[in-house]
Amino acid sequence: MEIDKPQNIEGIAKLDEAEAGTSAAGKRLRVDPTVDGKAAPWVEKYRPKTLDDVAAHKDIIDTIRRLTRENRLPHLLLYGPPGTGKTSTILAVARQIYGKALQNMTLELNASDERGIDVVRQQIQDFASTRSVYSNTFKLVILDECDAMTKDAQFALRRVIEKYTRNTRFCLICNYVIKIIPALQSRCTRFRFPPLDPEHVRLRLEHVVEQEGVKMGPGGVDALITLGAGDMRRSLNILQSAHMAFDAVDGDAVYLCTGSPMPRDIEAVVNWLLNEDFNEAFQRILQLQVDKGIALVDIVRELHPWLFNIQALGPPHVRVALCEKLADIEYRLAYGTSERLQLGSLVAAFSLARDEIVAAAE
Repeated sequence: MEIDKPQNIEGIAKLDEAEAGTSAAGKRLRVDPTVDGKAAPWVEKYRPKTLDDVAAHKDIIDTIRRLTRENRLPHLLLYGPPGTGKTSTILAVARQIYGKALQNMTLELNASDERGIDVVRQQIQDFASTRSVYSNTFKLVILDECDAMTKDAQFALRRVIEKYTRNTRFCLICNYVIKIIPALQSRCTRFRFPPLDPEHVRLRLEHVVEQEGVKMGPGGVDALITLGAGDMRRSLNILQSAHMAFDAVDGDAVYLCTGSPMPRDIEAVVNWLLNEDFNEAFQRILQLQVDKGIALVDIVRELHPWLFNIQALGPPHVRVALCEKLADIEYRLAYGTSERLQLGSLVAAFSLARDEIVAAAE
């Protein structure tokens, strides 16, 4: 019968090997698309590997380097705005201390992990309670974005930190230190990472631009620094996005890529608010929103720095009133109120300010 006919096993084996090779190649390409590094996010590609590579915070870095060199590293609490180098700093410290044993000697938990009291009692305590057989160096537990931990978990962490201080160091990283219970704050040495200085951001951006061969245009770096607002991660992400979307990364390309209003558009809005009557200013700003696709909350946010630079606003109480009303408008917009109503409130605030300026001049 045909079913008893001997089959070509060698041919089947070769076919299986060919299919397996093709499948393996396909899987390799799908799983690791950044083999050549070209598609890697620049935020990770240019993350500082050593303490010398950290862009700013010289005083903090020098202090941590000295403590690390003398093997006197305490429990740390690093806090400040996002993108200022907190996680990069502690990872550089861990890399310097452990070298190739980094994976075995550190436990890193992020806000994406479950971080309730059970994790503290099981995963963190199990890791901290074991000592390394081949090394006398302490272990390191990194709790990134620990302000997202529950209160119960933070209370449970107090005893774990005290009990295993002999062989484990804890590094807590957060954006809002007020969300960390005082008992944990008192057990750690606190370092605040403020927003990065524009000059440090500029130097790092120029380094990345040179390494990646990005073609920059006029005002491009300044726009990246302005929109980054001291957040290196945000500036690098905007730079990479603008580089992929435009041939040359100039000021207009950066603002278009992020959907932020152009400085000249904000200047036009300020001119309308200060010189046009209520109906004309309202209609022109509304038309600008429709034509450019600009959200009112972005206009309000960009108007705030202008209040401190416009000399025509006259008495200080006029600026104070405008700042207060802009804050109220932004607060209401955050809760989903009608943009059209809040636009009317914005124009009305400037109309009242103009009346006060005229009354003060008389």
